[in-house]
Amino acid sequence: MVALVIPVYNGGELYRQCLQSVNRQACQFSKKLVMESGSSDASRELSIEYGFDVYDVPAGTFNHGGTRSDAVEMIDDEIIVFITQDAILDNPDAIKNLIKCFDNSDVGAVYGRQLPHNDGNPLAIHARTTSYGPESYVASMESDYPVGIRKCFMSNSFAAYRRSALLEVGGFPDNVILSEDMYAVAKMLKLGWKIAYAADARAQHSHNYSVGEEFRRYFDIGVFQSQEDWILETFGSPEGEGIRVVLHQFGFLMKHGHFLWIPRAFFAAGAKFLGYKLGRKNERLGPNVSRKLAMHRAFFKR
Repeated sequence: MVALVIPVYNGGELYRQCLQSVNRQACQFSKKLVMESGSSDASRELSIEYGFDVYDVPAGTFNHGGTRSDAVEMIDDEIIVFITQDAILDNPDAIKNLIKCFDNSDVGAVYGRQLPHNDGNPLAIHARTTSYGPESYVASMESDYPVGIRKCFMSNSFAAYRRSALLEVGGFPDNVILSEDMYAVAKMLKLGWKIAYAADARAQHSHNYSVGEEFRRYFDIGVFQSQEDWILETFGSPEGEGIRVVLHQFGFLMKHGHFLWIPRAFFAAGAKFLGYKLGRKNERLGPNVSRKLAMHRAFFKR
C-alpha cells in the first residue's frame, strides 16, 4: 500500500486545491498524514475535512528533514509519497504514474514533473521548463545521464520513496535548512540505489520569487552545501550548471518576447550568486547575521 504525507503551515487557498487534487487520485492510500505546524488559518480543519490524520508538530521544532523523518516513523507502508501544501496534482493518474517507477526493484526514490502554476511569471515558467523536462529517466552512479550534481536532484514537492531504501540511509537528516531530499537520494546513490524521474507524473508547483527572495533562497542553499560538502565532493559543484541555466534563461526570455523581464532576470541572477556565496560562509558570518539573510530563519535558533 501507499502512504501520503504533507507538511502544512498556513496553506491558504492553494492548500485547498492541493487537497482537492489528492482526493481525485486514482491511487488509494492506506494512510494520509499531515504534519501540522500550528497554522493560524483554516488549514488544520481542511486537513481533517479531507480525511487526513493530523500530527501536531511541537511549536518551534519543524525542520525540513527531521519533521519528514518523524512522519516516516509513523508509517509502515513501503511506498511513501511526499507533496507540499502548494503542489496541485495535474490529473487523477499523477501519483499512480509516480509510484509505478517502483516496479523496478532497484529504484529507491522518484520525483515527478513540476509545471508552473497558472499565475507563474516568465522566470517561474523557465525554471520549471529547464528543471523538469518531458523525458523520464532512471539514474545511478554509473549512468551517463544526468551528470554532475544534477544526478542527485530531487524535490519533495512531489516525490515518493521506498521506505526500506530511505531507512537504509538513515532517513532524512534531522536538522537541515532545506534540501533534505537531495541529501537522502545522494546517500541512496552512493549505496547503489537508483533514482527515477517520472515525466508523466505531473503537478503544478512554482514560485514567483522576488529578487530578495531569490537571494534568501540561495543563501539557504549555500548553507546546506557548506554543511554537507560531501555532496559536492561526490557529485561536483553546481556553479557550472548555474551559469548554463542563467544563459539559457536570457535566451528563453528573448525568444518569447519577455524583454521587460531581462533586467529582473539579471538582478535575480546576481542575487542568487551573492546569496549562495554568502551562505557558503555562514559559519564565518555567525548565526545572528545568517538569521537575517536566510529564508528559513528558524534554522538559526536564538
